[in-house]
Amino acid sequence: MVSNKVPQSPAISPLTIKERTGSISTAEIISVLKGEITALHIKQAFSSEIADEITANFFASPGLNERKDGVPGQYVGASHYRKDAATYFRQAENARPHVEALFGYLVDPVRAVFEALKRELHKQGIELRLARSEHGQANVCRALSWSGSGTFSLDPHDDVAQVLRAGNDYELSAVAHNTVAALNFYPSMPEEGGNLRLWSHKPTVADRKSQGLETTGYPYSAAYLEAVPSREIQLKAGDIALLDGGFVHGVSGQSGNGKRRVLLNNFFGFARPNLVLWWT
Repeated sequence: MVSNKVPQSPAISPLTIKERTGSISTAEIISVLKGEITALHIKQAFSSEIADEITANFFASPGLNERKDGVPGQYVGASHYRKDAATYFRQAENARPHVEALFGYLVDPVRAVFEALKRELHKQGIELRLARSEHGQANVCRALSWSGSGTFSLDPHDDVAQVLRAGNDYELSAVAHNTVAALNFYPSMPEEGGNLRLWSHKPTVADRKSQGLETTGYPYSAAYLEAVPSREIQLKAGDIALLDGGFVHGVSGQSGNGKRRVLLNNFFGFARPNLVLWWT
């Protein structure tokens, strides 16, 4: 007897999104890390002066490169995506002066969050540090400007697959078994679009395998996500977004002449109950 296997629809996981104005708190960051909330959107989290300076430094940076890994965009810094540990950490070391130069003489808002969270976790007996290897150490952030055309400037994806498949040379691969948190600062936003869209779906290994995305988690098709509810977070320059990167998310298309969407991004999560790793 032959049975026709019908593909299962993606499982729906509810989204818990918190939005407010002001400064990000370490308690809220830990809530995302522990899986208590899906995403956090802080409006007007850093000043327009800092935002404008970072944006100008990004586009003027001698370290500005075009991505050549199948994800359209420009970047300053290093990404572990589809790289072995030796290559990633070497690139991180080489890019460090360019990453630090993004902030000029300003107070670095990313490092300020990192240091505050480090102090808070230390009180709980938990170490927070940058991921490292014999080849070097991760940077505190990278800067990105996505340039995909059409419905999305960054196609729907999850951040867990790339961490899970990072390999034994990476200490950060252990984080994939917990929450992989993505922290984004937005110094520049376009007139229209460029918003963060989250789907109520947290893919499993089997889900990724069924879509041929086992090693990358990128990109999920419109057909696959068609029946999945989603939410769009409306972003402006000076905002911060923090999310559970295990949920499928993407960036809506951008329009309007003038400003480009620029973000500062990093990832972090529990590698062990007493260790949180931070990387790009």
